[in-house]
Amino acid sequence: MQQLDVLILGAGWSATFLIPLLRSRKLAFTATTTDGRSVAGCPTLRWKFDPTHPDDIATLPRARYILITFPLVGKGPSELLVKTYDETHRRQSTAADAFRFIQLGSTGIWQQPEPGSGPWMTRHSPYKSDDRRAVAEDELLALGGCVLDLAGLWGGERDPRHWVDRVATTKEAVRAKKSLHMIHGVDVARGIAAVVQGGDEKWATAGKGQRWMLTDGFVYDWWALFAGWAEISKLEDKEEGQADKAPSKQATWVFELMVEEGVRALPRSMEMLGRCYDTREFWAAFGLAPVKGRI
Repeated sequence: MQQLDVLILGAGWSATFLIPLLRSRKLAFTATTTDGRSVAGCPTLRWKFDPTHPDDIATLPRARYILITFPLVGKGPSELLVKTYDETHRRQSTAADAFRFIQLGSTGIWQQPEPGSGPWMTRHSPYKSDDRRAVAEDELLALGGCVLDLAGLWGGERDPRHWVDRVATTKEAVRAKKSLHMIHGVDVARGIAAVVQGGDEKWATAGKGQRWMLTDGFVYDWWALFAGWAEISKLEDKEEGQADKAPSKQATWVFELMVEEGVRALPRSMEMLGRCYDTREFWAAFGLAPVKGRI
């Protein structure tokens, strides 16, 4: 069987953006799901990663790049997946460094800026190395894989405006909200494709053993978002064009808090937001810029 360009392990939300892009670029790929359903009009292979049944890994098709979209946690799973896949398919390939693994992770492993560094954090900043996902990522990196840690995901059915009533149920909950970092599914797909299509030299310098932090380049202020979306919940219950409008409770709380905490205008400063990701390095390394910013 001819080697695929990309094997997507766990075709979920991100695959709904990635599959159309791979098709448009004429890359050979296949994807797996736990139930074999179609994703973005593409049939998938029924498969689920089970560390207690490593023989299942041998059933996967051979691909140059293997994208792991589901979380691996703790020590062991990354090594099991990489080494079993490699041992299964190595004899079918004559290329050195034949298989390249990419793991999707979360920027949530970076929690606190270094003392004295201000609010900014980069991929080189200290992270929660005892986080179970970070442990698995470190294991994959040591085996020559690449990790793309993604900020909050939006696009398609994921609309951040729909999160407001879930994340800000009280005034105190709003008070605690500071920075938010996001990335659209379109840019997630473009980032993955850039790694896949970068070639041997790019993989050697920016892929193999590298952990990247991906956002759309914005640091959002939750208060500014609440205030900017003041009409959302009200408009859903009123006829379009009705003149008598009222702000959402979250927007009302924001303006009360601005007075209480001496915030003259929104958005608040980076220093007030406290945790700000600088992700320019990824986009510069792969010659890209996000196309979907400003939620």
